Amino acid sequence: MAAFDTAAGAGRTIPTGPTGLGTSAARITDLLRPRTAAAPTLPAATPQTVARPAVAPPSLARLAVAPPSVTPPPVTPPFVTPPAPVSQTGGRAVPGLYCPPHLRDDRALAEEVNERLVDWTRQVGIYAGRTEKFRQADFGRLLMLTHPDTDDPDRLLAAGRCLAAEFAVDDYFCEDATTGDHPERLGPQLMLAQSAIDPPRLPGRYQERYERSMREQPVLNALRCSVRDLAAYASGSQVNRLRQEIAGLFLGMDAEAGWRIGGSAPSVSEYLANRQMNSFLPCMTLVDAVGGYELPADVYGRPDVRRATLQAALASVLLNDIYSMHKEGDAQGVEYNLPTVLAAEEGCSLVEATRRSVELHNELVRSFEAASAALTLTGDPILTRYLGALWAWLGGNREWHASSPRYNA
Repeated sequence: MAAFDTAAGAGRTIPTGPTGLGTSAARITDLLRPRTAAAPTLPAATPQTVARPAVAPPSLARLAVAPPSVTPPPVTPPFVTPPAPVSQTGGRAVPGLYCPPHLRDDRALAEEVNERLVDWTRQVGIYAGRTEKFRQADFGRLLMLTHPDTDDPDRLLAAGRCLAAEFAVDDYFCEDATTGDHPERLGPQLMLAQSAIDPPRLPGRYQERYERSMREQPVLNALRCSVRDLAAYASGSQVNRLRQEIAGLFLGMDAEAGWRIGGSAPSVSEYLANRQMNSFLPCMTLVDAVGGYELPADVYGRPDVRRATLQAALASVLLNDIYSMHKEGDAQGVEYNLPTVLAAEEGCSLVEATRRSVELHNELVRSFEAASAALTLTGDPILTRYLGALWAWLGGNREWHASSPRYNA
C-alpha cells in the first residue's frame, strides 16, 4: 500500500452572539441549523453558500441554547464540505480518502472522558491486565471527536460505556474464536451477550442463576451495565433502537466465525452485506441521545433515512478495514477485511485492492452526502441535525483511526 500522509480537520464559522455552549459545541450547533437552498446541487468539491434563518430551530430548545442575538454571516452547508487534505494532528491519512474533517479536538475533554471510561472498565471487570493498552487506545478522544454537539462528559461517558462493552465483545469473544481451539463457541457467547442487553424474564430460580452468571462474566456484565445506565440519557425508543442495532452487530460477528470455521472466504458482496451489520452502527445510532434530542422512531425507520444511515455506517467500517489491515496481517487463519477479500476475488495485488477499497468507501460517503442534502430539503430540523451529526461522526471517526495507537502502534 502507498505511504500514508497526514490527514485533517477544517474549522467552521462560529455563530456570533451567546450560544450557551463551549466553542467546539457552537461549531456543530451552527453546522446543524436548517438551510434553505433552491436545489440540491452537489458538486462535492465546491462549497455553496446559503442563508441561515435568524431564529434557532425548535430542536435546539432541548439543549437550552439561546439563539444568536444577530444573524451570523452565511456558512458552508454541512453536506457539501470538501474534506481538508492536510492535518495538524500528526495522524496518518490514506491517499485519496474522501471523508469529512473533524469539527473539534478538545484534548482536555477527551482526556477526562478517557480516564473516567478506564475507571468504569475496572468497575465492571473488562480489560483486566490490559488497562494501560485500553487507556492508550484513547476511546475518550473518539467520543469527543464523534460527538461534537455536546461538551458534557457525562453524556459522552454514557456512549463510551456502550462502545467499550461492544469492543470488549470483539476483543474477547471474537478474538478467542479466531485464535482459540473452539470457534464454534462464539454463537452461544453472542446469544448470551444479546440477552445481557435485553434481559430475559425466566422462572424463579433460573432467573437467579442467570443473574449470577451475568455478574460473573465481565463482558456480559459490561454490556448489561452500559445499556442500563444509558437510560439516564436516552428514551425507551432510543435504547430499544440500540438493542436492535447491536443484535445485527452480533449476527455479523457470528457469520464471520462461520467463515473462519469453514476456512472459506466470502464474495465481496457477501462481505459487504456482513460488514453492513458488523459496523459502527450501534455507536452511530446514539448521536441524538448524546446530543440531547431524539429523532422519532418513525423517522429513523423511514426507508430514505435508513438508507442514508446505513451508507454512513458502512463507510465508517470500511475506513476501519483500511486502517486496521496492517494490524490484522499477523492474524491466524483467514483474514477478513475488504482489501483482502477484494484481492482474493479480483486477483489483484493488495495495494490495488486497497485503492479499490478506498474508492468504495468514497462512493458511500458521497452517496450519503447527496442523500442527506436531499433529505434536508424536507425542512425537518431534527432530521437535519441527525444527518449532520452522522456527517460529523464520520469525520471524527477518521481522525481517531488516523492517530489512535490501536491502529498505529
